[in-house]
Amino acid sequence: MKKSKKERQELLRETIKLTPFITDEELAEKFSVSVQTIRLDRLELSIPELRERIKSVAETKLDDVKALPLEEVIGEIIDLQLDESAISILDIKEEHVFSRNKIARGHHVFAQANSLAVAIINDELALTAKANIRFSRPVRVGERVVAKAKVKETSQERTIVEVNSYVENEPVFKGEFTMYRSAQDTKEGS
Repeated sequence: MKKSKKERQELLRETIKLTPFITDEELAEKFSVSVQTIRLDRLELSIPELRERIKSVAETKLDDVKALPLEEVIGEIIDLQLDESAISILDIKEEHVFSRNKIARGHHVFAQANSLAVAIINDELALTAKANIRFSRPVRVGERVVAKAKVKETSQERTIVEVNSYVENEPVFKGEFTMYRSAQDTKEGS
């Protein structure tokens, strides 16, 4: 049964609140309406487009990256709590895939996860000492990879960071990164 405009807009508002990085295309599919209808609904509800929502979340939830310049992070960091957790997104485009089958080259998905593991470190120096990785399924052109990093353990010179990457909540990559950091900048008591 088709929902009324009012019902659809209320559900749209709730969906975007819970999943701020959902695309208009995904919303259109979810509500069985056109992309144009979703855009009109967003305008009526004063909900900004995806890029603006990403910027808004990033401005309120980002610590300053210390271990590398922000522009060297692969993907767009949307949440960063140094030495705790981080999230980035990477939209897979033509330049990321093999032309023959439109599957993303693995080094792009790995680079997103690895650079997030570096960015999460609250230190001027962070280097990947070891990585244990596993790809769960191929990522294709047009898909959005959401990487979520979490610090699992910190010692004087090492930090273990786990990164899980997803496409629409489906796991596509998992990595455990052992990060070297300079000893003087680790948190006290860690």
